Amino acid sequence: MEFAEKAKALLIMPSVGKGTLIIGIEHGKGALRIGGQTADYYSLSAGSVGLQIGGEAKDIIIAFMTTEALEQFRTSKNWEAGVDGNIAMIAAGDGGTLSNISGKEPIQAVVFDVKGLFFDMSLKGGKFSKLDK
Repeated sequence: MEFAEKAKALLIMPSVGKGTLIIGIEHGKGALRIGGQTADYYSLSAGSVGLQIGGEAKDIIIAFMTTEALEQFRTSKNWEAGVDGNIAMIAAGDGGTLSNISGKEPIQAVVFDVKGLFFDMSLKGGKFSKLDK
């Protein structure tokens, strides 16, 4: 993956789960990889309220393309997508291709292997928290 080679770090989050019945909850855990080594572990948590029902699981890779974006993420206690930084999203295998990732946005994400009853490609409002090793 060319974009992964250009990234300063990758946050790899396998099996991020989401379930909703009017109130939605999304949760996952992953590892921040810098230079091919695991640097830290993070959790993703998000909630939503509204007319919604369903469940899904997906794999997400978040690429930090600039040193500034990576440092802001790592020094934040609870980094929130859409507030502390925006994430450019693409769905691999859903009409999107990894070649669509240009490296121009400071934080980019690829969503893989979506399984479930509905598809939501937003991480806005999702909080990333560093876990103790």
